[in-house]
Amino acid sequence: MLEGLPPNDATHIMRLICNEAEARAVADLIVETFYPAETAASAFEKEPNATQRAAQWMVEVYFGSAPDEHAVRDLVAAAAGADIAEAISFDRVERADWISASLAGFDPVRAGRFLVIGAHARQAARANDIVIEIEAALAFGTGHHGTTMGCLLALDRLARRQRPSRILDIGTGSGILAIAAAKRWKRRVVASDIDPVAVATARGNAVRNGAGPYVHPVKASATRHPALDGSYDLILANILAGPLKRLAGDIARVTAPGGMLVLSGLLARDVPGVLSMYRAHGFGLLHHDLREDWSTLTFRHHGG
Repeated sequence: MLEGLPPNDATHIMRLICNEAEARAVADLIVETFYPAETAASAFEKEPNATQRAAQWMVEVYFGSAPDEHAVRDLVAAAAGADIAEAISFDRVERADWISASLAGFDPVRAGRFLVIGAHARQAARANDIVIEIEAALAFGTGHHGTTMGCLLALDRLARRQRPSRILDIGTGSGILAIAAAKRWKRRVVASDIDPVAVATARGNAVRNGAGPYVHPVKASATRHPALDGSYDLILANILAGPLKRLAGDIARVTAPGGMLVLSGLLARDVPGVLSMYRAHGFGLLHHDLREDWSTLTFRHHGG
């Protein structure tokens, strides 16, 4: 279970062994607290051994820079107790190790016609696949996370009925969704992100995937940029619940009447609040997809 998205150039790691409930609580709180482009938390069951009486879980948190260890321990104590916080270990991660670890689990990901691969897996492509080649550890978004998979599947469903002419990807990260939309519809896609590393990464990935003429990455806070003019008939936003709720008015302002909106980065508990906020701004829910505890919502804008 990945509770967050791979950070840019991870340099430090936190590890913790505990039970499942504690592991999930810690991972949830980490991803809600830290900036997602800088931190990723995963929680998974360890391989059992003969002396184990109960299943043990491992929490691993990757940081893009040296963390405040005392603050992290306080956060873990709030989620799972002081005893658990004392069991934390911190270590450095060399860049080569991070890329190697990322690619080790980076198997091809299929979402409808979309196939997301690393350069090491090009042989997995089939004749009618829309192939997106993304290397792990550059900026978050490799297709493995439930939010990215949900968005790719939403794009695949929309492609059967829609042909958008103006597309916006908010919080583009690696550029994977912008590239997917560009390759599927051969339309200009504006890809915004507040992180300059993500903007550069998205630009490089677009060129690598033959989508450079269509994908236009810009450093921007959501919809606030001179390049984001007019209205869009497809908007993608795979970020987190808090920013999505704050951006509801801005997103409604730049969504064309009848336009489609795909939102992700939502845990189950986030969905009611986000639904309420976007319905109040004239969006009607068309589809709710759940992947690995993460929800993806597809809306149509009716105005309001």
